[in-house]
Amino acid sequence: MSQPFVQLLDNGPLAWGLAACGLAQLSKLLIELVVHRRWRPAVLIETGGMPSSHSALVSGTAACIGLEQGFDGPLFALAAAVAFVVMYDASGVRRAAGRTAERVNALPEAQGMPPLKTTLGHSRLEVLVGSLLGPLIGLVGDVFIGSPVHLAQQLGWLSGVA
Repeated sequence: MSQPFVQLLDNGPLAWGLAACGLAQLSKLLIELVVHRRWRPAVLIETGGMPSSHSALVSGTAACIGLEQGFDGPLFALAAAVAFVVMYDASGVRRAAGRTAERVNALPEAQGMPPLKTTLGHSRLEVLVGSLLGPLIGLVGDVFIGSPVHLAQQLGWLSGVA
């Protein structure tokens, strides 16, 4: 393996942020099954819904960066600021765009045209749940498992890689 690729796989905050995002998306499928009693795998690639996978991604990544680099450092400050912007945007701008799309779709002139996507953003509760899920998954994974490279070494799948 090339060194940059190994370094990418050895990035615990990125790996666990992505894991939190993926688990949030998978939970949408479970919620669809339990609450709405329907099998709709399309929710795995849709935006919007409970919980916010974007919020899980950025909050989980930020929490892991804070754990590894220190919560008082500039890298954590940047990660937290980006997380706040993403979460604010999800429950503000993107949510408003979805509501606007609903109104446009209801216009008589819009009949016969493909409807605009309305599930663009999140409610504050969906963002909150995602922002709690991210650090929960990220910190537990980073502390107890480590990066994908560390996990592969522990399982004996990879040796001699620093």
